[in-house]
Amino acid sequence: MAKIGHYLRSGDWRSLVASFLYFDTGFTVWLLFGPLAPYMGPHLHLAPAALGFLVAVPVLSGALLRVPLGNLYQTLDGRTIALMGITLSALTPLYLLLAPAAPTFGVLLVLGVLLGVGGASFAVALPMAGSGYPPRMQGLVLGLAAAGNIGAVLDGVLFPPLARHYGWQAAMTAVLPLLALAAFALWVWGRDHAPKAGSIPRALMGFWGALIFLAALVMVTHKGWLGVSGHPAVLLLPVFGMAFMVALLPSAQRRVLREGDAWAFFLIYAITFGGFVGLSAYVSVLLIALYHIPKVLAGLLMAGLAFSGATVRPLGGLLADHAGGPRILLYALSGIALVDLAFALFVPAPAVGIAALFALYFCFGIGNGATFQMVPLCWPKRRGLMTGLIGAAGGIGGFYLPVVLGIVKQATASYRGGFAVFAGLAMVATVLVQVRGRSWVLPAQQVDIEAQPVPTGAAIEGD
Repeated sequence: MAKIGHYLRSGDWRSLVASFLYFDTGFTVWLLFGPLAPYMGPHLHLAPAALGFLVAVPVLSGALLRVPLGNLYQTLDGRTIALMGITLSALTPLYLLLAPAAPTFGVLLVLGVLLGVGGASFAVALPMAGSGYPPRMQGLVLGLAAAGNIGAVLDGVLFPPLARHYGWQAAMTAVLPLLALAAFALWVWGRDHAPKAGSIPRALMGFWGALIFLAALVMVTHKGWLGVSGHPAVLLLPVFGMAFMVALLPSAQRRVLREGDAWAFFLIYAITFGGFVGLSAYVSVLLIALYHIPKVLAGLLMAGLAFSGATVRPLGGLLADHAGGPRILLYALSGIALVDLAFALFVPAPAVGIAALFALYFCFGIGNGATFQMVPLCWPKRRGLMTGLIGAAGGIGGFYLPVVLGIVKQATASYRGGFAVFAGLAMVATVLVQVRGRSWVLPAQQVDIEAQPVPTGAAIEGD
């Protein structure tokens, strides 16, 4: 532990802390609809599929916006982008605070798109945190920064009790002081040491165009104006959104989509991080439906699950640093497949089911840390872009999880079919890592284990 502390102090630890707080509060904003869904659903008279869509929209928005935000990071200072993102994240709770009447379902969908800006902070917080440290420490540093997804714990602990006493609209405004704290930390400590290149105006136009497009796409899907309606329209939403985000990228950056390894990482992160964020957005609803527990207790369990998954993420990165990312991913993906398969075959007793969910979140966290330990090693000069693209794939997986569970529940009165789908995907990813993983292991001399730490304020080559 002392050695780890020495390593962290050898780099820009203040910027690491600021990046952590930025992602932590962004994650809290991103999943606000999840623990409040048991209160929002009855108030808006939503069916299971509609409720799943509502909690999934911020997840999808945060996923897709990681692409233009990651591209923007390549050109513009990370602290500037982060402060802009915090301002946008505050718009939804401010609107609910000042609105004279309760919003409609359609308005909430658009507000959910804005909440997604908090989730997109991933594409800035991680590379900014890692920019002050050498390659040999990326697994640990990025794992610590990404442990900001512990922000989901606040969602489960803070907001359900407030909603019970003051209503869900008022409860949502409690996130504003947290955003202010993150903004202050970034202003004082945030530093981005990564080199920049490219057109800032073009990258900014890409981000704002993507945000406006997403809001319009969600409303068009809701109204059934895509030529399809109902469940097919919702399932196609990420396809249209991702196609638009990729089209915004410069042609040179789109070439990465021709790489088979990139698609393998997309699938893996869609399962590990997508499982974490998607289940966190929906687990309160799931626990109430399966075990009929009180809403506040469901929120506390969500907090405990999110805490367990978030806190082991740095461990996943650290284990990958020492044992290799592919080996750790094999264990994590196998565990995810087994737990999903158990829920697909039967509904466990409450104590067994909750214990299985904790095991599932443990595997999510380990898998997340191991995945992103390899990103800066596999793509050292495109870490900002790949952080955005892989992060987007993870968020898309998180979108599909509550949507599919909601649709299956409404159609079959059971969640078992949805868990069967996710178990199958985890098995496919396990086989994929077994087949391709050896090519992701870098020779020891490339990592330079004995390299000296980068001094505070020094820039890392690449990105």
